[in-house]
Formats: sequence, C-alpha cells, structure tokens
Amino acid sequence: MLFIIFALLGGLLVMWRRLLVFVHLPAAVWVALISFKGWICPLTPLEIRFRRAAGEQGYSGGFVEHYIIPVIYPEQLNFNVQIVLGFVAVLINLCIYGCVFYRFYVENQVR
Repeated sequence: MLFIIFALLGGLLVMWRRLLVFVHLPAAVWVALISFKGWICPLTPLEIRFRRAAGEQGYSGGFVEHYIIPVIYPEQLNFNVQIVLGFVAVLINLCIYGCVFYRFYVENQVR
C-alpha cells in the first residue's frame, strides 16, 4: 500500500529532495505499466511458490488482486477499470511534476 501511495504522490517528496526523482519516476512508471498492461507483480509467483512449499494453499491471480484490490479497488475490478486507474495515476503525477517544474525552474528564472 505504501508503494502505491509513493508512486501516486511521491512527486511531492521531489519538492523536498530533488534526487528522489530517480526513485519516484521509475515507481510511477511501473504503477502505470501494471495498470495499462494488466501485469501482475513479479514477486507474486515467488510468494505462491513459497506458500505451496510451506504446505499452504496458493491463490490465483496476483498479489495485488489477492491482498490490495479488496482494500482499494472496486469489488469487480476489470481491465477497463485498471486503464482508468492507470490514467488517474499518470494524471496525478503530471500535475505534481508540473508543480515541481514550476517551483524549481520557473520561480528560479523569475528571481
């Protein structure tokens, strides 16, 4: 959940420490790609393998579908909803980085 929050709003931290852009932008791109492509987290197959090796039952789908979606997404998540959520993530980050750009470049040029 923290990763998702960071991917959506981490651009605000870039205003505090500019070097965080090198951590935040890949996270934001990853979240958008996951949404647009319908991918699952690459750690999910590893988790399922470990659960089965421990004698537990695995689950179908991905980590996000199993643990996160019931908390943050609509009950019947489908690919169209994922696309919308991907656009929301991109839009939020474009707005934040627009503010970052304005703060660091436009305001400094005016002074």
